[in-house]
Amino acid sequence: MAGLLHDTIEDTEATREEIEGKFGAEVADLVEGVTKLSKLEIQSEENKQAQNLQKFILAMSRDVRVLLVKLADRLHNMRTLGHVPMAAKRRRIALETLEIYGPLARRIGMERMARELESLAFHEAFPEAELAINARLEQLRVEKGANVANVIQTIMEVFEFAGVDARVFGREKQAYSIWRKLQRKSVEFQDLADVYAFRVIVNNPDDCYRALGLVHQTWRCVPDQVEDYISNPKPNGYRSIHTTVIGPGNVRVEIQIRTEEMDQVAEVGVAAHWRYKNEAYGYDEELAASAGVDAREATRSLLEIAEHGGDAGEFLEHAKLEMYQDHVFAFTPKGTLIPLPRGATPLDFAYAVHSDIGDRVTGVKINGDERPLRTVLRNGDVVEIITGGRVAPVPGYESLAKTGRAKSAQRRLERGARRDEFAKLGRELVAHALHRHGHDLSETSLRSAATRLGKHDEDELFVAVGEGLLKPSAVVVAAFPGLEDKVRREEGRKPMAADKAKLYVKGSDLTPGVALHFAEDCTPIPGDRIVGVLEPGKGVVVHTIDCETLARATETEWIDLAWTQTALHRTLAVGRIVATVENKRGVLADLCRVIAENEGDILNLRLAKRTTEFFDMIFDIEVADARHLTNIVAAMRTSKAVIEVERVRG
Repeated sequence: MAGLLHDTIEDTEATREEIEGKFGAEVADLVEGVTKLSKLEIQSEENKQAQNLQKFILAMSRDVRVLLVKLADRLHNMRTLGHVPMAAKRRRIALETLEIYGPLARRIGMERMARELESLAFHEAFPEAELAINARLEQLRVEKGANVANVIQTIMEVFEFAGVDARVFGREKQAYSIWRKLQRKSVEFQDLADVYAFRVIVNNPDDCYRALGLVHQTWRCVPDQVEDYISNPKPNGYRSIHTTVIGPGNVRVEIQIRTEEMDQVAEVGVAAHWRYKNEAYGYDEELAASAGVDAREATRSLLEIAEHGGDAGEFLEHAKLEMYQDHVFAFTPKGTLIPLPRGATPLDFAYAVHSDIGDRVTGVKINGDERPLRTVLRNGDVVEIITGGRVAPVPGYESLAKTGRAKSAQRRLERGARRDEFAKLGRELVAHALHRHGHDLSETSLRSAATRLGKHDEDELFVAVGEGLLKPSAVVVAAFPGLEDKVRREEGRKPMAADKAKLYVKGSDLTPGVALHFAEDCTPIPGDRIVGVLEPGKGVVVHTIDCETLARATETEWIDLAWTQTALHRTLAVGRIVATVENKRGVLADLCRVIAENEGDILNLRLAKRTTEFFDMIFDIEVADARHLTNIVAAMRTSKAVIEVERVRG
């Protein structure tokens, strides 16, 4: 009913209330859900496309039948696409189908619909590529056609002799599927193993494994090309055994082995759940359980990405990632199977188990051994996630996460962490500015100041200051208008003495690289006299007091900074040394010994200039503070081979 009525609210004078009165609330909800999606028909701008897909995922999570009706509507539109007069519009609709609707249909197991959607869209979007692939297929039919026909005959004879009841049929892979594989795997056409695929349908799962053995006894199988999706079903419920063999005439062919029920689920996916519950076919509890695909589970990761919000374009990127990947299968220590995209890491695994585990991941054990979070998971790995008590983003998550779900969750955490960091920094900066003019933050009401500066509350005020979008001095003036002249006179003056500085860095609860950054042109380390500069959208950048950048920035408002005692005694920093040494044997070993004896760790070393007599060596050394670095420089100067050595900035 919803399918027949899907356009009525949008295209006629019928209302939701009228549909509910005639057909019931359930049908009215479905029609209204499809109508909302249609009203937001995806525009050519990718941002509009992303926003619509986001709404689409959320709507279908409430009732997957909204998706079924929308897919049927899109298939009908694609079958009649030739009647759309504008070529640009036809191509836009076709590309949208390839990027969104085809993968969504496959995500819930509706393979037959996905194939037709993609074939129709490929014909419109990439006609030249389709012609080229069809020409190659025609050539292949002429060259290999007789050999391919022999495969079916041979399989039937082998199975009949072994007493296995089966039906066998072959198919040629569709042009779009071949094109995608050529792009994704960067292989030549002749190297594709599954241009021809054969499907073997047997009576039960036991016969599937018997059939696999018979096929491998008949032809040589290709190593690493056997995939068992019966014991490890795909997330959309797909179950089958795949193997690639070297068939007659040295033709590589793919053979898929499955039962009738598995084949039905593979073709129509989530819709098979209702088919097997229909009494007209005879209801079978076990069959329905094996055939039924939990659509909410199949789209759960997409739903989480949609709910995390963030930038719409970012969502679209992650959703496409989530829909297009091949899978690898790993296990929890208790034996639960977790399907993941190929190339996934433990961070992806953690989010696949539960979003809370992903948010708190700190380490991983793979097959009982501690491994780095960047480790790529392999089929059969047993993965134990180590978690901490604190929810925080994982540093470098962009290179650690493969799934859109993990990436979007980590971006959500990073956005929250950045906001918290900017709020902390902003509070410190405002407190610092107030202290400078004889006031205390705890005694100052900033609600009216926030209103004057166009902010909703104090938190939003602090975030704006921390991000560098609002000067701390502006907050002081908004809170105490009488100080305006004094504040203006003191802007840009030299900072206070170190013992009076109120803002501390390194070892505080601010994370370097988020709201606090160390300038690369002067590389400050604990012990250096430092000041800060607010950069819009970035936060505070820490410079040494003699940095040339500060000398050039005459209009910049400096922020008084000092190192914490924690930073001065426990935190390691990186200092750079350039040494000019004699070009003779053993010099490098001697300098490394000196650095090690003075408790420095070499992080990086390179040769800058080299002549027959001298060369310059640049050392990046991990040290405790400026005094530690000075001691290492002094020790290196005692070496007879050293002509000159000094600390350098940047």
